[in-house]
Amino acid sequence: MIDVRTAMRRAAGFHRNRPAVMAGGRTLTFAEAWERGIRFANALISLGAKPGDRIAVLEDNVLASSDYFLGTAISNTVRVPLYRRNSEEAHRHMLQQSGSSILVVGAEQYDEVRNLEGNLDGLQHVIVRDEGYERWLAGFPAVDPDPEVSPGDFYVIRHSAGTTGIPKGIAFTHEAWMNTERNWTFGLPPFAAGNHAIHVGPISHGSGYLFVPMWLAGGCNVLEPRFDPERLMHLIADLDGTYVFGVPTMLADLTKKVGASRTDVSGLKAFVLGGAPIDRRTIIAAHELFGPKLYQMFGQTECVPGTWIGPEDWFNTFAGSDPLACAGRVMPYTEIEIRDERNQPLPPGEIGEIALRSDGQMTLIWGDPEMTAKRLVDGWVLTGDIGRIDDNGFLYLHDRKDELIISGGFNIWPAELESVIMDLPGVQEVAVFGIPSERWGETPMAMVAVAPGAELTEEDVIESCRLRLGSYKKPTAVEIRTDGLPRTPLGKISRKQLRAPYWADRSTTLGASA
Repeated sequence: MIDVRTAMRRAAGFHRNRPAVMAGGRTLTFAEAWERGIRFANALISLGAKPGDRIAVLEDNVLASSDYFLGTAISNTVRVPLYRRNSEEAHRHMLQQSGSSILVVGAEQYDEVRNLEGNLDGLQHVIVRDEGYERWLAGFPAVDPDPEVSPGDFYVIRHSAGTTGIPKGIAFTHEAWMNTERNWTFGLPPFAAGNHAIHVGPISHGSGYLFVPMWLAGGCNVLEPRFDPERLMHLIADLDGTYVFGVPTMLADLTKKVGASRTDVSGLKAFVLGGAPIDRRTIIAAHELFGPKLYQMFGQTECVPGTWIGPEDWFNTFAGSDPLACAGRVMPYTEIEIRDERNQPLPPGEIGEIALRSDGQMTLIWGDPEMTAKRLVDGWVLTGDIGRIDDNGFLYLHDRKDELIISGGFNIWPAELESVIMDLPGVQEVAVFGIPSERWGETPMAMVAVAPGAELTEEDVIESCRLRLGSYKKPTAVEIRTDGLPRTPLGKISRKQLRAPYWADRSTTLGASA
């Protein structure tokens, strides 16, 4: 089994004069990008980094993002992406939980972590990509350090919330990551030299799954710092053989701002969707815009993809199935079972917890053997998602076992917001749950019961969550009431009862939480 570093190094040699990375008006050939990666690897080594050390990053997509992506593989260190728009507290936890010794941060993001520098045990160095970065990088040798790399070495730690809402470091080896990449590309049109992956989402998130396959094929990774619908459509029209990964909010924006105009999409090979609920109306509008080039997948950070669906199935008719309402079809390289409360498999049509297993799944949850044992049972990843599989192999998601909210591709746990809101003066009870959002798929709503005479406002609730948890986790709807919240027979607040009216008669499908 080949490791990621060796596979990418081989591709760099085969395609040395082809365009490999485009960003900010610059284009790097494979030879140039790989040399920069080597220099970055040597920079890490000069700071004391050894194989297996964790190297964190906080960035938008820029040209130098490929330096980090390649340099960590070349030095056999472990990538630890942080997440834009997270709170300082969340950044601190991810850095500590992963044991990251070096943090790489874009100049525009430095203020988010400024207070952590010198105040976090184990974090020894912070590399800021400021105006002196290029000169700094050029000062390190372009001689490949060539450390030994085994397929069983750890390659990346991606964070996903656990059942308590605290981020968990989902660790993958080189072997598992290569198998994941195979699964990601299995259902897509073949990648080829000269093709382009347009990354309008961070390569630290779902879009990053396309980086390695495009590199290995001799194609070019196009790094965009942000999602701009009009620019994306221009790139699709101007570039050959394009692939895009996006969350449904991007697709919704495209269909609204671009519509079914006569934009040239002939060069588009695939638009892959995941990360949030997908509204049926958005799917149909996007199909009118792009034609038969839409793909959807479902999975979790721990094991993704689990299901996949392309245009041949998605917009077709199957007796006993509703493809537009499904989350994809079971993939050849991933096993899926629906489990009952005793963790026993159920037959097709029965509703239960979704369990996934593949050779591309997580290896463990970093530093947490107890949580690893809960999530990884007899080789199966227990997702906490509730669903069913029909006789044709289509998976339908009915709910989330722990009521996770997926908004615009980001995981939001009600307990996090409830804890913050309960600290506000006058609050007696609170329940947070997801409600439909045309833009975000779903969005947090807070139902807050306050004491008589309390002066709490909706703005107070929203601003408190924004300051303590980060902007993307704040509720976008708040209802303040003086009567108590509904409860289950066991006395617990019933989120299900509160959220039910908002989802009545609404058809959605769910993508991956990646």
